[in-house]
Amino acid sequence: MSASSRSRRFIALVRKESYQAIRDPSTILIAFVLPLILLFLFGYGVSLDTTRTRIGLVLEQATPLTQDLAASFQASRYFSVTVGRDRRMFEDDLVLGNVRGIVVIPADFAADYAAGNHPQVQVLVDGSDPNTANFVQNYVQGAVANWERQRQSETVAAGPPISIEQRFWFNPELTSRNFLVPGSIAIVMTLVGTLLTSLVVAREWERGTMEAMMATPVTSAELLAGKILPYFLLGLASMTLCVLLAVFLFGVPFRGSVIALYALSAAFLIPALGQGLLISTATKNQFLASQLALISAFLPAFLLSGFLFEINSMPEIIQWITIIVPARYLIPSLQTVFLAGDIWPMFARAIAVMLTIGGIMFLLAARSTRKRIG
Repeated sequence: MSASSRSRRFIALVRKESYQAIRDPSTILIAFVLPLILLFLFGYGVSLDTTRTRIGLVLEQATPLTQDLAASFQASRYFSVTVGRDRRMFEDDLVLGNVRGIVVIPADFAADYAAGNHPQVQVLVDGSDPNTANFVQNYVQGAVANWERQRQSETVAAGPPISIEQRFWFNPELTSRNFLVPGSIAIVMTLVGTLLTSLVVAREWERGTMEAMMATPVTSAELLAGKILPYFLLGLASMTLCVLLAVFLFGVPFRGSVIALYALSAAFLIPALGQGLLISTATKNQFLASQLALISAFLPAFLLSGFLFEINSMPEIIQWITIIVPARYLIPSLQTVFLAGDIWPMFARAIAVMLTIGGIMFLLAARSTRKRIG
């Protein structure tokens, strides 16, 4: 058969798949509605910022010194402070979660400070949430240390105090939204690529249309490519919508190039779509395909990619498992594109790994398809 005949056959197959995707309401739901819900959830509903943490501040004895220390807590942007005279006022609130910690300035604080002894401040935190407990403890220590340095600079005349100026690169405000939203785009692309492809192709296996297509002169490679191309473009369109919302609605800075963004996204869609094809070919059932897609694609992308949990803090065996998770390479690359700019040595490595994983997925899907038909 001539090359022109093969090209016309392939174009007809792509056109048929495109029409089918447009007519299917579930495709639009997964490709555009579900990403919007997830993006709004991560943009507005999820935050790792610890500003305005509620604490109870106990002043057992009100003196000018203890009131000055209390004022430093009240002026901090990290705390929302309620002042009391007895810790028992806040014990029930700590149990109920209404406050995250209790800071006790004891009655002998001023006397110990005047005598040159090292006064103590007691911190009671809710250990059921270890992350918040550590934040409260560290911020209280920082607030007390800053107050102590200010007092010493006012009383000691032996030269100017040492001033430490901190600079945070790429995300000066330490806003969690600026790295959560780019990471959520990778989660969205995982859903669009793997879940959508596995459901749509599994539906054709259920209805018998896949076998009918394989009975035509079309080859298995042409069939897989023709099915993938419309969803590849759909995934890029979904990504574009998410990026526009991230920049113009959520205010996430975009310091990289559009070329890097689309190169990374296109490379990631290859393993995502290949995994969806492999799942659909292996299961031939929509319900089972959806469950496998969530377990093998969404959950690893969410938990094992470094999106929320640092990979280096995981057990070593889990760190080795994360090597085969494509989102592990996309999420830091997207965060770099948004917050730092183009770092092509990093991007080239990520693209190469994702394309390698995608090639393996497609080879397995093609072999599985031939076996199922044969």
